[in-house]
Amino acid sequence: MTSIHDLGLFVVAGLLLNLTPGPDMTYIAARAATGGFRDGLAAAFGIAAGCVVHTLAAAVGLSALIAASSTAFSVVKWCGAAYLLYAGVRLLAGSARRVPAAAAASVLAPASPRAILREAFLINVFNPKVALFFLAFLPQFIDTGAPGKALAFVVLGCVFNANGVIVNGAVAWLASRAARRLRSGLGPARALRATLGAFFVVLAARLALVDRS
Repeated sequence: MTSIHDLGLFVVAGLLLNLTPGPDMTYIAARAATGGFRDGLAAAFGIAAGCVVHTLAAAVGLSALIAASSTAFSVVKWCGAAYLLYAGVRLLAGSARRVPAAAAASVLAPASPRAILREAFLINVFNPKVALFFLAFLPQFIDTGAPGKALAFVVLGCVFNANGVIVNGAVAWLASRAARRLRSGLGPARALRATLGAFFVVLAARLALVDRS
């Protein structure tokens, strides 16, 4: 469409950004390590659903409102930080308990694919950094004077999401394969839980310190 330019550059940049580790990728890897590739893929689609919300919000200007309103930004930020902190503390507590090896091999509590999709969706939606990313990144590839800018936002969001599903699906597959080698021992599984728990806590702290600049 005429309002979008440098689509090839956008695809490459989107792939590189999707490859950057963060709470989304960590959650997908943790779910795949716990329940296998299917659960990891459910998490990947949940993240994608959250990105759809951010894309539509950017298209209609809601992300701009969050960026401009300190109250709205803070509410979203603290909800996301609180959930990440909860997930991290739960993982750290689980790694400290003495449990059978079979149970310790589960990095997160087992859940249905629908519940995993919903949880991943919430992790993504309540991250204001994602909202600001879509608001700052997508317009660079949209002609400011062209009509149909909202539709261009949606198209670019769909392209970014397609890239994200491919990358995150690969992450889920690799994590599920790696987890199989950990299930035979208690020590590696507990170490994985502790590492992921600490990483979630760090991400919660980083998110809590984010400002609108």
